[in-house]
Amino acid sequence: MRIAVFIDYWNFQLTLNQKASSLRHINDLRVKVNWKTLGPLLAKQACGILGCDVAELSYQGTYIYTSFNPLTEEGKKFKNWATTWLDRQPGVNVQARERRRKSPQKCPACHQEITHCPHAVCGEEINATEEKGVDTFLVTDLLRLGLSDSYDAAVLASLDADMVPAVEYMQTMGKKIIQAGFPPQGMTLATECWGSFDVMKLLDQLERV
Repeated sequence: MRIAVFIDYWNFQLTLNQKASSLRHINDLRVKVNWKTLGPLLAKQACGILGCDVAELSYQGTYIYTSFNPLTEEGKKFKNWATTWLDRQPGVNVQARERRRKSPQKCPACHQEITHCPHAVCGEEINATEEKGVDTFLVTDLLRLGLSDSYDAAVLASLDADMVPAVEYMQTMGKKIIQAGFPPQGMTLATECWGSFDVMKLLDQLERV
């Protein structure tokens, strides 16, 4: 059973942080994921869902899709980590895209752009960014690699319902898609997948010591 793993990085990391914070009663907890072992761990879990013996599992690698803000030091550091460390781990392929600046919101009364925080104690310029194209790259690879018969089953670590059409199509082609999710969130996607499992049950195993 050839299993590939596809991860929407920020969808996965931020939801994991939120769930772990609530579970451990710690504000703003950031879970230190062991990215070296995460892919094989998720593939092994999917193998159990599929009813295959672990000895029959052929891990086909992990594909990670993420974004960064090129205008901040934090964003630059993240890009450097993602492209020079994470992408070099065995079996890991990273697609990192620049986040784009959001168009400023407009006041519904005067229709002027709101470029700075309206609170007198702040007044800072608003430089919000948004992720563009990351989901598209994930879906493209899920389809491309499936249609080229590079996997028999895929783990999809995402909660995004926009993935449903691609999942439905690949399953008509005989591929099985397993969602690595965080129930009850993402149930629309989980329902359409062949199977699913709760990532939080693997929390102790996926953390980096």
